[in-house]
Formats: sequence, structure tokens, C-alpha cells
Amino acid sequence: MTEGPGLTWLNGLAADDADAELRTCCASRAWAGKVAAGRPYADRSALADAADGALDDLGWADVTEALAAHPRIGERAGGADRESAWSRGEQSAASHAAESTVDALTEGNRQYEERFGHVFLICATGRGAEEILVELRSRLGNDPDTERRVVHDELRKITHLRLGKLLEATR
Repeated sequence: MTEGPGLTWLNGLAADDADAELRTCCASRAWAGKVAAGRPYADRSALADAADGALDDLGWADVTEALAAHPRIGERAGGADRESAWSRGEQSAASHAAESTVDALTEGNRQYEERFGHVFLICATGRGAEEILVELRSRLGNDPDTERRVVHDELRKITHLRLGKLLEATR
């Protein structure tokens, strides 16, 4: 697999610039710093492996830092920056839900945040609001340790999706 123009661009950025760009994929400073420091990457597979290794090394405080950058499911991310635009696109299917579903998501988000102390995170790309609501309700039954593992997994999915978008956006 060749490097490609997006990866060439990422590899060539100054350290601070690479860190800032990577934080649009995962807002954990520890994650972005580790992935930026691992450059240059020979190909996308090497970048993906580095991203996974950095995600595996995150402590819960680092994960909650990343979660703070994610809007609640069903709420439209504000801002004109790349991360907000990606979030709106990822949640686009949920944004066209019936009012009753939006109300149920709002209530589910409230219950989830009361139970776990952070925003409900799910890789919403390609999922409708009803499907997300079912998952939210299901995850309310998780114990905190199980839910942390699920959140970490969802963060991984979102991060990989956004890394691909980052590399494609720079073509």
C-alpha cells in the first residue's frame, strides 16, 4: 500500500499542526500527541495500527477528554470547524427523526449522563434514530466497567472513520 497524498500531507506537517489536525479525529491530547509523534507513517495501515495502539493506551481521563468534544446524540453540533461538520454528517440520519424519537433520545441522554457521568457515545454513521435509541436504552443496563469498554470501542470506530475523512479531505 502506498502512502497517498493525504498521508504525505499528514507526515509533512509540523508537530503542533499534526497534533491539532489529529485532535479533529479524537480530541484526546494524549492520543493525538502519540499518533503525531509516530510519524512518518509508511501507509494507512501503519497509521491505523498507531491509532489503535494510542487508543489502547488511553486512561479513562483521556477518554472523557475526547468525549467532551462530542455533542449529545440528536443535538446538532454547532460551529463551522471540520469536527463539527463531521459530527453533523455522522448524525445526519438521527437529525430527521420523528419528534417523539427526538424526545426519547433527549430523555435517554439525560438518564445516561446521570448514570455514567458523560455523554452517550455511539458511532452513528449509517444508523437511524430509532436504532440509536434502542442501543442507548440497552446500554443503560450496563454496569460502569462494561459501559467504559463499549464507549472505548465506539470511540475507536469514530476515530478510524474520521482519520479516513482527514486523509481524504487533504487530497
